[in-house]
Amino acid sequence: MRKKIVFALLFFILLPYFCLANIGVGVGSGKIKMDESLKAGGIYEIKPLTVLNTGDEGSEYGLFITYHTDQPELRVEKDWVNFKPSKFYLDPAKVEVVNIKLNLPVKTKPGDYFCYLEARPVKKAETPGASIGIAAASKFYFTVAPANIFQGFYYRILSLVRNYSPWSYIVLAVVIMSILIAIFKKNFNFQISVGKKTKKKEVENSKNIQEQKED
Repeated sequence: MRKKIVFALLFFILLPYFCLANIGVGVGSGKIKMDESLKAGGIYEIKPLTVLNTGDEGSEYGLFITYHTDQPELRVEKDWVNFKPSKFYLDPAKVEVVNIKLNLPVKTKPGDYFCYLEARPVKKAETPGASIGIAAASKFYFTVAPANIFQGFYYRILSLVRNYSPWSYIVLAVVIMSILIAIFKKNFNFQISVGKKTKKKEVENSKNIQEQKED
């Protein structure tokens, strides 16, 4: 009887050490799709992605771009997508809202694009034997409209002005004012120069007339 009691006590004491820790991950959206066609050269704010630690152990997480092996859509290049933050630590049942920015090059090929926005643990579990071979992903779709390189540069400038406001508008206003001032000074100096030449010519004409009368 005593042996059974001892074994039972040892079982309950050592049970936590036999259990494997669980690191889980989940995302708040299964699909993100841009409704309107995007422009080459544009910079776009994408719907934020919520990442959740669904396990019972804390871990560091990261966001990555992955693809379907045989996807018919064009692949989103990894350097087009910026995650903020790209890495973060989550305690159990905690969430992190990740902001996403899409930066399309001015020479982006038109067509339909697809990739997975994948969240997964990037740090080894603190408990030996913990399971971390997991990931959760949101499908990301968008379409790029046809455009030439000049349109691409135009949309890039437009996006930079929009994304860096109000400072971009201040800089733009200063540049425009500088150009207007330079034009005004140039015209003003030209008018003064013309005026001086005209007045000088009138004086010379007046002298010539006076000399003719004296003769």
